[in-house]
This record gives sequence, structure tokens and C-alpha cells, in this order.
Amino acid sequence: MPSTLLQTKLYIPPLRPNLVPRTRFIERLNQGLQLGHRLTLISAPAGFGKTTLVSEWLARNERPAAWLSLDERDNDPARFLTYFVAALQTLVLSEVEGTTAQYSPVGGSAITSATANQIDSDSPAQ
Repeated sequence: MPSTLLQTKLYIPPLRPNLVPRTRFIERLNQGLQLGHRLTLISAPAGFGKTTLVSEWLARNERPAAWLSLDERDNDPARFLTYFVAALQTLVLSEVEGTTAQYSPVGGSAITSATANQIDSDSPAQ
């Protein structure tokens, strides 16, 4: 697990100057929001424009968003959860404090507990 988190993994990539608008896909993402969906999964092979699409969508949107860029080393559950929680913290801290946070990694079990608690607190009552 990294002792210091690579902050660039948490940055939303900027839009490219020669962007080809993907209006149909943007509309589909917006429909998901209108239907109340809280999570969207976008899956396609490398080079098909997933990052560009989501960056464009977020630039057009006024909603807060967390970002996490993944690579092959993120297959380790503790590493993935460390970065996942850090990405969520950027969202929460930017809303609450209007600042960016400094992170210190914690143990995998603490991360799992924190993530489970956050997901549970966001779930509707049964």
C-alpha cells in the first residue's frame, strides 16, 4: 500500500481543445441522473473515449463528482480502497470545507469499515 497517495489519480482530467462532442452519450448520462441513479458504470475497451466522455459530462454538469484513475496496481484491494476512500473524501471535503485535503493512508480493515459505513449510511432504510 502506498505511504503517500498520488494526488493526480484523484484529478478530473481537463477537456481537450479539439473535443468532438458526444451529445448522445451525454444525454444518456443525464437521463441516469434524472432517473435518480447514483452510480454509473461505463465500460469499453482502451481508447474508446471513456475518460473524455466523463470529463466532458462533468464539465457540463454542475454536480459535485469524485474521480479515481485506475491502473494495474489498483488490483490490490487495500490499495484500491485507499484510493477509493481518498476520492470520496475529495468530494466530501470540497463540499464541506471548500478545500483539498491531505491524506494519510490507513490500514485495509479501517478502510473497509469506513467504506461500508459510508455506503450503509447512504442506503435507504429497509
